Amino acid sequence: MAETGTKEVLKKEAETPAGIERTRSTKVYTPAVDIMERQDDIVIIADMPGVDEQSVDITLDKNVLTIYGTVEPEIPEHHRLAFAEYGVGDYQRVFTLTDEIDRDKIQASVKNGVLKLVLPKAEKAKTRKIEVKAEA
Repeated sequence: MAETGTKEVLKKEAETPAGIERTRSTKVYTPAVDIMERQDDIVIIADMPGVDEQSVDITLDKNVLTIYGTVEPEIPEHHRLAFAEYGVGDYQRVFTLTDEIDRDKIQASVKNGVLKLVLPKAEKAKTRKIEVKAEA
């Protein structure tokens, strides 16, 4: 009997660009993200289980915003992993920003393995209302 309303979620490994070598010998996954545009900013929500404010690194180099989170596997002392269905590894996601974003005001926070980035729009990119006047 098939279950209804279930959704299988698989973690996707991040691709390593040609010529780049990683310094950690662990799998790297691409975190799933939601991107929402509001009037004054763009919000990115990234699912990164196991990541906290100490283990996530966000860099902005020119127009490239890179999120990298490290996760250490948690196996209790005197135990060994016999079987695992959930892949544990680091997370990496790269975004290319346009001039629409005010780079100096980007904010980031993390809670319970969910990273939230707020990318404020530059003044020139914000939607503004144009006042209409009656002619005399």
